[in-house]
Amino acid sequence: MKKGGRRKIISKMKSFPSMSGIAAKVLMLLDDPASTADQVEWLIKQDPSLTANLLKLTNSAYFGVPSSVGSVRHAVVLMGWKKVSKLVMAACVNAIADQEIPGYDLPAGVLWQHSVAVSVTAEGLMRELKLVESDEIFTAALLHDLGKLVLGGFVATELKEIQKAVARGIPFQMAEQEVLGTDHAEIGALMLESWSFPPELVSAVRWHHDPDAAPETSPMIDIVHVANVLCLMIGIGIGVEGLHYEPSVSATKRLGIKHTQLERVASQTLAWAKELMDVI
Repeated sequence: MKKGGRRKIISKMKSFPSMSGIAAKVLMLLDDPASTADQVEWLIKQDPSLTANLLKLTNSAYFGVPSSVGSVRHAVVLMGWKKVSKLVMAACVNAIADQEIPGYDLPAGVLWQHSVAVSVTAEGLMRELKLVESDEIFTAALLHDLGKLVLGGFVATELKEIQKAVARGIPFQMAEQEVLGTDHAEIGALMLESWSFPPELVSAVRWHHDPDAAPETSPMIDIVHVANVLCLMIGIGIGVEGLHYEPSVSATKRLGIKHTQLERVASQTLAWAKELMDVI
């Protein structure tokens, strides 16, 4: 790529529409122990589509609520703030990711499907490992490929050069870095950093392909990495990058997860993802 290409990519990233302001505010409230259900309810009601999705999700079989829920207040109290935060993030990601991604050979809807699948797979891994449920891991998994929305056009332009690099036996994201001067993981992390997302979540997005290269490893980075690879291995979200992925041996050792557990989570991923996508 010509000199200055990385600068052009960063410039496009800065002009990319920010995630819903409502989403950021709701997440801040949900993270604040002093906030109240009244504040969360008022904020959600400012977004009619978010309100509709919340009520639809609350009344779906996915959450198994025994009685019909007809108000935001009832939904927030009944579901709890953790589930509400997941809905907010999923609705916002759907709004920006449900499109064709040039360069990556991802038809409209495929990036969204992959994002949802990775997020529910991450949750499945947490359950297998008996870790405390983490909204940040769910969110990091949901947002891990956000950088593709910015980088797709540049990848399309330089695809022949990137494929030449891949033909030498290097992973696709390393070929992106070699040809473009950056990759989708780095761009995604920079986007989230500019939107003031928590540093650990940003790191999980930045290192989701290469957890061993992270300055500091963490369970969040490792889980997002493994969840992403599992989804790619079973064919959810496969595009031009192909199937040449395996989970990092070091990451699986750090998590202490066994091959049988990975197989169990992978076998359930499609059903989990379909349930969540059907109600959003």
